Amino acid sequence: MQSILAAFVPIVAHTLEGGSSAIAGFLHPLLGLDHLLAMVTVGLLSAQIGGKAIWVVPTTFVVAMAIAGVMGYFGVPLPLVEVGITGSVVILGLALLANQKIPMRVAMIFVAIFAIFHGHAHGAELPAVEGDVLYILAYVLGFMTATAGLHVIGALIGYIALRNQRSAMILRIGGLVIALMGIYLVAQVVTGV
Repeated sequence: MQSILAAFVPIVAHTLEGGSSAIAGFLHPLLGLDHLLAMVTVGLLSAQIGGKAIWVVPTTFVVAMAIAGVMGYFGVPLPLVEVGITGSVVILGLALLANQKIPMRVAMIFVAIFAIFHGHAHGAELPAVEGDVLYILAYVLGFMTATAGLHVIGALIGYIALRNQRSAMILRIGGLVIALMGIYLVAQVVTGV
């Protein structure tokens, strides 16, 4: 246990010195409504699918997002990032509304695609810190941790809501609200408002 703490403390201590760090990475998914809605909805949808999907679908998202975050940091171009992010909110909300048992593999493919846009945006937000691998690692771990936490919150809400018909209907209505908010966010991106 001490060796784990010994490895972790320098990362946190080191990154707290700068403006962007593990804390900045952690806050990024929490402070953007588009990211927040998508992350929670991935958790909700994973609960709706059930079984192993409750942890496999969110894990797929987090892994794909981390890879795309590194790509974003290094400036690998990805077109229509904001449309992809806001569009993911619409599609995830509609999937929740549809209340269909989506095959886990299909859900994994879609959330991986969505995660690429979200992760790219997270990585592109990190200022260039040449040669400072710990700084970059802390930022990536920060946004991965926040994302995983939001997935867990969504999965727990979904799991509880699916225990009875009335709550399940409220969950579906929540999917409609999320999709409508996503449409609003897409419109803002497209019109530049």
